[in-house]
Amino acid sequence: MIKSSAKFGKTVSNALTYILLAVLGVLWVLPIFYLVYTAFRVTPSTGIINKLFPDNLQLGFGNFTRLFGDTMFTTWLVNTLIVSISSCALTTLFILMVSYALSRLRFKLRKPIMNVLLVLGMFPGFMSMIAVYFILKAMGLTNSRLALVLVYSGSAALSYYICKGFFDTVPKAMEEAAILDGASQPMVFWKIILPMAKPIIVYTVLTSFISPWCDFIFVNTIISDRSKYTVSLGLYKMINAEKNSFNDNFTVFCAGAFVVGAIIVTLFMSMQRYYVEGVTSGAVKG
Repeated sequence: MIKSSAKFGKTVSNALTYILLAVLGVLWVLPIFYLVYTAFRVTPSTGIINKLFPDNLQLGFGNFTRLFGDTMFTTWLVNTLIVSISSCALTTLFILMVSYALSRLRFKLRKPIMNVLLVLGMFPGFMSMIAVYFILKAMGLTNSRLALVLVYSGSAALSYYICKGFFDTVPKAMEEAAILDGASQPMVFWKIILPMAKPIIVYTVLTSFISPWCDFIFVNTIISDRSKYTVSLGLYKMINAEKNSFNDNFTVFCAGAFVVGAIIVTLFMSMQRYYVEGVTSGAVKG
């Protein structure tokens, strides 16, 4: 009787858990479904917020035609790719080198530096936005893609801890054997450690790429030239350009968001296996 009651209670608990997860899953998927549906939705010129699902629903590629034909979306997309790829390359290089140094080298201020970097990494980046803007202005770098690359890659060392955890798991005997054979520390890093670190490199590349790809705050602060907008700022300005721009351009905005999201989702899906391996291997040690 007691076993039967316990089994019934466990069944009810599992059922409630699954119901809760199903509801949360629907709430998570619904905005994505609405964005995709709106991106392909053909609407009258009177605006889009008349009905969520109109009586005569029509789907097509008209919004994408307007997106690439009537706006500077292609230019904004190219700007975003240039900034994101450049920032990603520098950030990945900085993180890997700093992480390896903190993992393998032993020097007097090693732990204080790690603690300072960890604490600084807890503060949101936008808190330094005003100071960064005036520094860039004094250097004559505002309103340029180079400024964005410097901003995104300048704080790369603050994200060292995952990569350091991975390098901590690499046996030191391999490095010691290479050094005994005459290899220098840089040779050990480039020719022995990095070829073994493909999962953590992929993880670092993905996380370094997505930040500038999706950023809006720093772009809005630094860039004012329309031809140098990234997609996030360009789509925002497009939908808020005039009083009625929201109704007139909302479906085009969703089409742009769909393109931006599709690119990053494709990138993540193609490298998902290495991404998971990098997260789990980098979380073994601190």
